[in-house]
Amino acid sequence: MRHWFWMFVVSAVCLFLPSTAKALVHIVQPGDTLAAIAERYYGRIQHERLLVAANRLDLQGGTPLVSGMRLEIPAANHYIVKKGDTWAALSQRFLGEARRSDVLSMSNGSSPWMTPEPGARITIPYNLSLLISADETVVSIAQKYLGDRNKAWMLTRYNDLKKGNLERGAVLLIPLTDIELSEDGQRIATEFKAMEADTSSTEQRREQKRVAGEIPALIADVHGGRYVDAVARANRFVATRSLTVPQQAIVYRQLLEAYVALDAQGLAAAACGEWKTAEPSAVLDPVKLSPKIIAACKQSAK
Repeated sequence: MRHWFWMFVVSAVCLFLPSTAKALVHIVQPGDTLAAIAERYYGRIQHERLLVAANRLDLQGGTPLVSGMRLEIPAANHYIVKKGDTWAALSQRFLGEARRSDVLSMSNGSSPWMTPEPGARITIPYNLSLLISADETVVSIAQKYLGDRNKAWMLTRYNDLKKGNLERGAVLLIPLTDIELSEDGQRIATEFKAMEADTSSTEQRREQKRVAGEIPALIADVHGGRYVDAVARANRFVATRSLTVPQQAIVYRQLLEAYVALDAQGLAAAACGEWKTAEPSAVLDPVKLSPKIIAACKQSAK
């Protein structure tokens, strides 16, 4: 049970990370290898390590490629600067924290105290979430993913680490900018976005209808004390990114209660924040809510 709960926690952490766009997805075909996929999308075979990390293919002894599997293809995003934009505001919007403005500005040849030029096309780093194993250090990760051990300081600051210490099982964010797509990869991405635009509205309505039919089962899981099952079901709902606002309110409210019951306070606080965003009129009634739920919600407000 602990193994499955941990997998759900990892998934939830990724779901609460900032996202600038739907990820480019590759459907594995017969005969595909990670090296061949990396060569196709990036023109660089060594980027297969990014595919492994982004898709958690190294967990539990390694996951083999199977025909039909969906792989996320990491890629930097881009944004056209508007008048009034600041590096801090853009960092909060795209990278999740205003304090990451130094990384965002330096990635674009500027400094955090300078004003980005309106109309400029800037690169938004891809946040690669890495699950830490026992033998990894900030220095070794900087060398492996950023190509420079001296950039360990940047990872320490970016993740607000205390003295650069890493704990096994923690999730470390790695801002990647040197992952531009090859010409073939850009062509595939353009086709993917066009196809996504044609099908997204229909798929969204289908997903919303499916979730509506399963929400009673989610509530029953929580009320019945099946909290791990509830987390799994709710995270599947959230992963569709198709929920209506009322559905978001219900799902995150149930996630809040499940995480509190599982003593996952950080995730409970994040779930409460999402719940209150979807339902601003929500009241933290001490008569209806447990002290732990209220405490988690107070943590989310800090």
